[in-house]
This record gives sequence, structure tokens and C-alpha cells, in this order.
Amino acid sequence: MYPLLRFFWGAWRSKRLPPIGLHDTHVSRHTCMPWDIDLWNELNNGRTLTLYDLGRIPLAVRSGMWATLSRNKWGMTVAGCMVRYRRRILMFETFEMRSRAIGWDDKFFYIEQSLWKKHGECANHAVYRTAIIHKGKLVPAPVVMAAHDSSIQSPDLPEWLQSWLATEEKRPWPPMQPVE
Repeated sequence: MYPLLRFFWGAWRSKRLPPIGLHDTHVSRHTCMPWDIDLWNELNNGRTLTLYDLGRIPLAVRSGMWATLSRNKWGMTVAGCMVRYRRRILMFETFEMRSRAIGWDDKFFYIEQSLWKKHGECANHAVYRTAIIHKGKLVPAPVVMAAHDSSIQSPDLPEWLQSWLATEEKRPWPPMQPVE
């Protein structure tokens, strides 16, 4: 089940935190609850992706992007994700989530998120390719940025992110269907 209570609490709380710039990092703290775990008593990999929503929405609120989206009746959707898992997060363990916009290109925005255990140990890291949509159509990132704040420029996307994007271009779509 989607963590609606956590979602609304995070959105409400983020409105009371100081605004941040689009390239700044939103930091939130969480606890791995019994309903977040898998059979091995650790944070479920699917739940991790759901919890990352709890960082992207407050990031959008605090950076002012949420107001821009709302004003224009635009939505935000995930168009791709790359995740690396390295450390377990166990039940009742607390962790810190860090979320920030890496940059954007002509179509998409790239958001980096990570979960950090005590003592500065990174448990996992995700990069989301997100799209802004209106009535089922993609709104180009330059149009979104003109509506948000045209003075903000995207930094150059890191080489490792560009490599992922180049690989994604080579990936067949739709995927090949298995032969029966």
C-alpha cells in the first residue's frame, strides 16, 4: 500500500521548511517500519522506490517547482530510473534521504536521490528521469524552466549520467516479446 500518511506529512512539513534552490539538496529523515520490509527483515527494494517519492515531492515544494506545476496544471511523472543498492536497511533503522536536481535536457529533468545510514554510509542511490506532462503530452524542459525561472541554467550533466542516457537510447522499445 502507498504510504499516504507519510506522503501528506512530508508535503505538509516541507511547506514549513525554508525554500531551497533548484540545485540544492532536500534532506529528510525516515524509519524503516514493519510494513516496509521484505522476507529478510530489510527495506524492500520496491518500497525503497516508493519512499523516494517522499523526497521528490518535498524537493519540488521547497524549490518552488510545485507552485510552477500547479499554476500551469502540469503533472510530474517518472520516465526512467537507475538504482544501485549497496547496504541493507533493517526494520526500525533510521536513515536520511537526500534529494536534488542534477539538471535537465530538452525533454527531461534528472533527480538524484540516496539513502544514508548512520555514520555516513550510503545504502542506495537512484537517479530518476522525470517528465513534466500536460494532458498526456510532454512539456519540454525549457518551457517548464521559462515558467519557473528562466535565469536558472542546467549544469552540465555528469559523464556517468550521460553514459546511462546513451545506453537507454540503444535499448529497444517496445521490449522484445519472448517466443512461445
